[in-house]
Amino acid sequence: MFNALSTWAKTLMPDRERMVRHRLFGPMIAPLAGRAELWRFTRRTVPRGVAVGLFVGIFLMVPGLQVVGAVLLCVPLRANIPIAAISTFVATPPTIVFMILPAAAAIGNSFGYHADLAAMTALIHRGAGWAEWLAWAGSDAAPALGLGLTLLGLVVAAVGYLAAVRIWSWRVLARRRRRLHAAHLRKAGA
Repeated sequence: MFNALSTWAKTLMPDRERMVRHRLFGPMIAPLAGRAELWRFTRRTVPRGVAVGLFVGIFLMVPGLQVVGAVLLCVPLRANIPIAAISTFVATPPTIVFMILPAAAAIGNSFGYHADLAAMTALIHRGAGWAEWLAWAGSDAAPALGLGLTLLGLVVAAVGYLAAVRIWSWRVLARRRRRLHAAHLRKAGA
């Protein structure tokens, strides 16, 4: 099952050439594409990529900009770009509406702010203009969501980082055991 999932993920992962040729993101990404360590799957870059992708996916919440934000954050943190890009997809419209925003509002509200998600939902459904959004941003709701999204993103990124480290270690140990078992069988058969 892991191999099938891995194959499927590799078909979705961006590669250097495709990202450089992209008409919107290519000019920003082209200078970064030459750094091969950002594209290698190593025990250090993969967990960093998971953490970057999860944080940006939760904090940014703008579908087109999430991948660009993750790529730009991967450079100073020396994280894996394809893993970060895939990890941003934790924030899909259903998870944003039903999980991320309510959790972020609850976190922000616990710090003394007041985020009223019903008012924000009404602005979205009404197609509010800039003036209404600026008024909402000046209320207690925006700081509550900003603080909540930041803290939620950091916690999820830390958990994702630790999970990726653990999974990487588990896979290395499993490969080592298989090699030792195969060597033992060869010795026993000889």
